[in-house]
Amino acid sequence: MSLKFLLEELNIFGKCRQYRLPLWHCPQFLFLIMGIVIILTALITYALGTRYFILDQGAVSLIVMVITIILFIITFSIVRGMEGLAEANKLKSEFINIVSHQLRSPLSNLKWASEVLISEKFGALKSKQKEYLKIFDENSDRMNELISDLLIVSRIDQGTLPLNKTKFSLGDLTRGLIDELKILAESSNIEIRLEQPESLPDAFGDAKMIKIAVENLLDNAIRYIKEKGDVCIKLENRGKNLLFKIEDNGVGIPPDDQKHIFQKFFRSENVLKYQTQGSGLGLHITKSIIEKSGGKIWFKSQEGQGTTFWFTFPVK
Repeated sequence: MSLKFLLEELNIFGKCRQYRLPLWHCPQFLFLIMGIVIILTALITYALGTRYFILDQGAVSLIVMVITIILFIITFSIVRGMEGLAEANKLKSEFINIVSHQLRSPLSNLKWASEVLISEKFGALKSKQKEYLKIFDENSDRMNELISDLLIVSRIDQGTLPLNKTKFSLGDLTRGLIDELKILAESSNIEIRLEQPESLPDAFGDAKMIKIAVENLLDNAIRYIKEKGDVCIKLENRGKNLLFKIEDNGVGIPPDDQKHIFQKFFRSENVLKYQTQGSGLGLHITKSIIEKSGGKIWFKSQEGQGTTFWFTFPVK
């Protein structure tokens, strides 16, 4: 074993940065803490053994040494396993990031080509040809959305999600999204209402990221209403924070699924039976964005009655 390799292994903070893990989740740091605990336990055991048990110091020392070696071996094995998992998680995130970037360019080219053909710039299309091209175009959009979600999740896992914080109007941002999703809502026979006070302070955060979070909540609310329904959004001033509330009368979330909804790739069973589109990443991304921006998110839901989400967001 070279000196350079040994020094790299002993560089706890460098290893933690390499795995992109906080200190208390880093295998090398945990091994150091466990080592200190084992040594202290050995010293205490030795002191108690020589004072309270009828054994000579040599026997006590031998017992303590054997116990210490066994504990160190167990700890080393556990930490090595954790290190392997951390390395696998790092490689997984890097793989997702690379593949997502590589897929984006050809998909963008295919999207552009389909749009040009649909526009009939190079000649008229038969109705069936146009129908198939529209299906292709819609699926290209879905793939691009999935790739964008995967890239954001990869950056969240790596701790590299950029947050360019500035002042912005949460009310204007929400109204803009309502306008963008108006066609989807009207086609689903859903009315969206926005309620906010006349005077609402600006929020402080990354408007682009918050737009993604709000869009995920609003898109879910629309898609998970199976008949005519309503989506109500309320914005409130709570002193140092703004409160965002979105309420729908959709399918709701079963009680057994509620503890899992912020997990990656999780989709509730009652949603799957309706074959609603989705990757199961939206709420995970939303929660990560809100929390990294200094806010909190929570919800309540009743199956068959609807769901309400809230999140708070700092004003400065």
